[in-house]
Amino acid sequence: MGHSQEPDSSVGGALSLKHVVSLLFAASAQYPLIHNVVYHRNDMELATAGLSVLLTNLLTLFKIATFLVYKQDFWRMIWSFRRMHQQSSGRNAGDGRAYVAEANKVASLLGRAYCFSCAATGLYFMVSPILKVIANSWLGTTYVRELPMPLRLPFNYVDSPGYEIGFVYILLVTIVVVTYASAVDGLFISFAINLRAHFQTLQRDIKDTDFALPEQEMQEALKAVVNYHVQLLALSKRLRVMYMPIVFGQFFITSLQVGVIIYQLVANMDSVMALLVYLSFLGSIMLQLFIYCYGGEIIKVESHRVDVSVQLSNWYQASPKLRRSLTFIIQRAQRDLLIKAGFYEASLGNFLAVLNLKTLIRSYQSPLVPLTDMSGCLIVYNSDQID
Repeated sequence: MGHSQEPDSSVGGALSLKHVVSLLFAASAQYPLIHNVVYHRNDMELATAGLSVLLTNLLTLFKIATFLVYKQDFWRMIWSFRRMHQQSSGRNAGDGRAYVAEANKVASLLGRAYCFSCAATGLYFMVSPILKVIANSWLGTTYVRELPMPLRLPFNYVDSPGYEIGFVYILLVTIVVVTYASAVDGLFISFAINLRAHFQTLQRDIKDTDFALPEQEMQEALKAVVNYHVQLLALSKRLRVMYMPIVFGQFFITSLQVGVIIYQLVANMDSVMALLVYLSFLGSIMLQLFIYCYGGEIIKVESHRVDVSVQLSNWYQASPKLRRSLTFIIQRAQRDLLIKAGFYEASLGNFLAVLNLKTLIRSYQSPLVPLTDMSGCLIVYNSDQID
């Protein structure tokens, strides 16, 4: 009783020029960002400030490239969920409709909220230099204009018109980064929430199945349940394959970003505004990681609960042959359905491990050796510099 999914004829999986141009345009910012980090290699504070933006742009490149590689699979997933939503809407059972319809509402709401959050973060960094220029002009103080993003462009970007050209370039890069990051992350959480709803619908179907029905009717009902389960497992596997590079990049780069931002927080403890900026940036980064960890967690939990739904049903009224079929459902449901990449598993447990700031600070401070100069002021040197 297997299930094979054929792509819908209306799937728009062909690569378009605008997506390739967006990838190349976002990649063009890597060299100026790397140049800025190398240029300030002797100033740890400026280097880490540029490194955090560099890692954010690099992560977005991962997401854009993955989207282009698996664009057809993304469209197949979207059309599969649309078709399944139509099928669930045509059922007589109200519970099935409620699960999927509510999931679509929640996914749409979270997707919009996350998009607005990313847009607000990008807007803040774009508007901040403009507000500084206006404030200093109003106060009559001298102010060196800064670009919204710490990078070094291959032309004079301090004076006009170079500054305006650089500002527009960064604005366009920010729009591309925010658009693709919010779209790819939003699609993942939407897929995960819809999968959870369909797993819950499957659980309800199993618990409501009357195993005292005649043999022929019971076989048809069980066949529909197994086909539904196999379809959900296939969609979960496709989701894992599609997002494997992104999950790996999200965990790896987020771990580096958190370490960099922790350094910035420690180095700017006396500046309230700097703390607010870096804390908001840290929150934005952790929100991205939370989306993947939460999505992976709910898929794992709901797939396991299929086993529980079989045990809560009136399986004892089924014939011995059907009971053996139910054991296959139980055995498959007991296998972990994980969203992972290598040794990184998208789960709330791993999210809390990354969020453990005490461990991060200890691991960050371990390679640092404190020394005190003649005046008693605390100076921190890296251990490899002492050697």
